[in-house]
Amino acid sequence: MLALRLTRIAHLAVHLRRLLVAVASAGTGFLLLCALGHALSHPDAPGASALRLAWCAAPLAAAVYLAVAVARTDPGTRPRSGLSAIGLGPGRLMAVSATTTALSAALGSVAALLAFLYLRGSLTGRPPSGRVAADALAVGQSLPAPAVLTLLVLTPALASAAVAHTLRPRDPRPAASPAPRGYGRFGAYGWGKARETFGAYGRYGARTAAAAGSRAAAAVPADSRAAAAAAVPAGSRAAGAARVGAGGALQTQGSDHHPPAPTDVTTQALDAAPAPETEPTPRPQNTTALPWGIAILTAGLTVETYTGNAAGAPTPGTAPSAGVLIGWALTALGLALAGPGLTHLCGRLLQAARPGALRLLAGRVLMEESQRVGRPLGVVAAVAAAAYVTTTVYDGDGPGFGPLSTLGALLVAGCTVATLLTAAVEARHARVDTKDALLRLGAPPATLRAAAAVRAAALLALFGPLVLIVAVLAALPLDH
Repeated sequence: MLALRLTRIAHLAVHLRRLLVAVASAGTGFLLLCALGHALSHPDAPGASALRLAWCAAPLAAAVYLAVAVARTDPGTRPRSGLSAIGLGPGRLMAVSATTTALSAALGSVAALLAFLYLRGSLTGRPPSGRVAADALAVGQSLPAPAVLTLLVLTPALASAAVAHTLRPRDPRPAASPAPRGYGRFGAYGWGKARETFGAYGRYGARTAAAAGSRAAAAVPADSRAAAAAAVPAGSRAAGAARVGAGGALQTQGSDHHPPAPTDVTTQALDAAPAPETEPTPRPQNTTALPWGIAILTAGLTVETYTGNAAGAPTPGTAPSAGVLIGWALTALGLALAGPGLTHLCGRLLQAARPGALRLLAGRVLMEESQRVGRPLGVVAAVAAAAYVTTTVYDGDGPGFGPLSTLGALLVAGCTVATLLTAAVEARHARVDTKDALLRLGAPPATLRAAAAVRAAALLALFGPLVLIVAVLAALPLDH
């Protein structure tokens, strides 16, 4: 019910993005149903039907990727301060996002079923004309209801599961890295910490109070800690010092290099201070996936080369083999993994060789947005390379592209481009505060627009040659 209310009061742009998810789900469901129709029309060729069903994995993955990008930019399900008090914490908002995505995708699946039934003549009573349509739509044969339901539920289920996994609640506080192991007090070996004074270990509750104070101080902002320290009276601090002296600790001003552990009153004040409820911070920029992306990209090109040398160019009227599908899947995965690292590298190169304010601003923004924009850029690069190979290798003597192949290509290209644009919108919303701060400091709006143009030109200069290199290497074993 809450998901329906949030859907009803959403902005027009949000509705348009959800409509794109519904259209992508409808196209994917229609292709899946056509694969089922081909299997029913050709029971003696299960291999060709299985290959058609396998090629539907590309538009299915593109539709799920678009659904995740749309869910990330939905302002109605973004965590805000105070929502947990009314039962709308991060977990509940994640469930609302997954439900909204499932509803949008289910609407597209219903539209795909209606279109499939209309084209095969089940609703109008007029059978379609053409052998290709009759083979793909299984005209004159009954459709198995369990198979139809399974294929139609596939896209909404995968999309909602991917959204739930992506938007799952995370701990906003970074995990504390363990201290190096070392020798502590005499005769003990363990996690090395601050140097202890004589008799400090024997005091009752000294270690538990210090550990509780450290955890509370890490979880409370600086202003809360200052207020809590100011709230502790001087008499309590003096009493605490007196208790430390009575415990037998030999501390002097010259030998004690570490501040004393917080007293009981300070610890209680810090524990009672409420932690701010904010949106979880994104993970830091990570470029360690770049070597893995390059390795997987190389593996994909190797698989395509081996498959092309073994089978040669596809004959007219046949679809590319399963080896080509696996190779392109690995290539797309490699480019998606290498995209954030390449975007981060592009930002670093922009700041090289005595940069000015414009290049410095453009480079820093690229480094900050490498995780959001890098992966969609890598996927778009893979789709562009596949389009280049399609137009150069499968031009006249290759397999004939019918309406279903054209629909699949348009679905993959449209979903990837829409995902990239949605990620750009998300990145723009994420840097609104930075843009406002720059404008308040006196930065002219023309400088910000010029920085955006510099970022676009730098990405085009990096990913353009990369697309050509990958496309040429993928087309070499097939063009003979």
